[in-house]
This record gives sequence, C-alpha cells and structure tokens, in this order.
Amino acid sequence: MNLPQNPQTADNSLFGRLRFVLVETSSGGNVGAAARALKNMGFSDLVLVNPRFPDVLRHEQAIAFASGAQDVLQSARIVGSIEEALQGCNYAAAVSARLREFSPPIVAPRELGMQLAADGTLRAALVFGSERYGLPNAIVEKCNVLVNIPAAPDYSSLNLAQAIQVLSYECRMAAASETGGGARLDHQGSVIGFQGEAASLAQIEGMFAHLEQALTAIEFLSPDNPGKLMPRLKRLFARTQLETEEVNILRGIARQILAAREK
Repeated sequence: MNLPQNPQTADNSLFGRLRFVLVETSSGGNVGAAARALKNMGFSDLVLVNPRFPDVLRHEQAIAFASGAQDVLQSARIVGSIEEALQGCNYAAAVSARLREFSPPIVAPRELGMQLAADGTLRAALVFGSERYGLPNAIVEKCNVLVNIPAAPDYSSLNLAQAIQVLSYECRMAAASETGGGARLDHQGSVIGFQGEAASLAQIEGMFAHLEQALTAIEFLSPDNPGKLMPRLKRLFARTQLETEEVNILRGIARQILAAREK
C-alpha cells in the first residue's frame, strides 16, 4: 500500500502533537513493534509507564522487533505514573476493546484522527493498556474519550502493536487529508466562533477534586457512599472538551461554595 508522504512536520502538525503511551507493557517485542508502527506512520513520541522490564528499551526482542525504528525506541521515555506520561497534554484517548459502564464518550479511530488533525490546539496522547489486563478504569476515567476499534464481536482483542498501527494509520491519513478538518469555516477560510485553549488533563483533574470537595461540603455527595456521581460527572464533562477558562469558572464556583459553608 502506498501511503501519502509526510505533510510538513512543523511543531504544530499532528506528527508533533501526538504522543503514544503504553501502560505496563509486558513484552519487549511489543515495545519494539510499537516503535516500528509509529515510524511507519511518521510518529515518534513514545512513552512507557511502568513496563514489566525496566530495561525494556535495550531488550533484545525490542531491538529486533523495532527493525529499523531503533531511533524511535532510543528516544522513548519511561515514567512511573500515568500523570507523568500525560504531562504537557490537554487531551487523552484511552484505547480499549472493553467498553465500560461509565466510560468517556466512545469514538472510532477514524473519527478520532479527524478530530485531532482538525484542532491544532490539542496536544494529545493515545493510551494503550497492558497485553494481559488492558487499561484499568481509573486511567480510562482520566481520558476525554474511549477509542474502540471495530472488529469481529467474537474476537475483538487486537495485539498491542496492531492496535497502535491502526490508530497511527488513521491519524496519519487524517493529517494528510485536506478535508480532515471538522472546524466550521467562513467563506474566507477563518474559523467561526471563539475557540479558547483546551484545558490540560492536570487542570481537569484538579477541577474534579475541587468540585468533589464542594459537593461533599454541601452534602450533595456523601464521602461514605459516593456511588457513581463523580464518574457520571466526569463522563458529562468529557463530552464538552473543557477549555482552561471554563475549568477556572467551575473551580471558582467550587471555591464560593466552600467559602459560603465556612461562614
């Protein structure tokens, strides 16, 4: 298959804005195959969270499976938490074959690729779980969307490197397409309407913690029996793509609630 040549890879291109995060990967071969998949599609930002083998980037199988993508492998970073892996990102997509009751909104790979290519303010991460356990709910809930790759219902679980190949391919095709954007334009090609800076994941997590504190203070949320309120709220706000100013407004509301309770 002949793929389109790389579009201009300026810092603001999707090739410079998209990160691939692998959580607790157990196979050195899969890490190497992931590096190869990324280089095939023109991406290079690879982060590993607590891989099974701390020296996996120098693992014999990883180097063998990278097969010409050793530069991507050598530049990969290993971190100790998902929070570290998502630093600098304001959008995250969890990739999973398993749907969750309170997952973020579900999108298909092509839809995600078009969204990321269209919005130059998104510094995004695609988050993949371990080969054996997938992604835990706690990480899925931190993400803006859950990506589900359409596959045969009776065998929908893809190999880790295969899933990365599918997602990186769709993102490449969207970035290379002149019609990949979803923003509304006027007749002069300018974006219609105000568009603020997307809030970072750390800002959103801080807002949720602040909001939970305020809801507990007014006894809307019981700390002893929280139920599913906060996961539902996270799902609700995940559909809105919060901007920094909007997060600040919500934190201001929480601050005023707490101040009123102290009087």
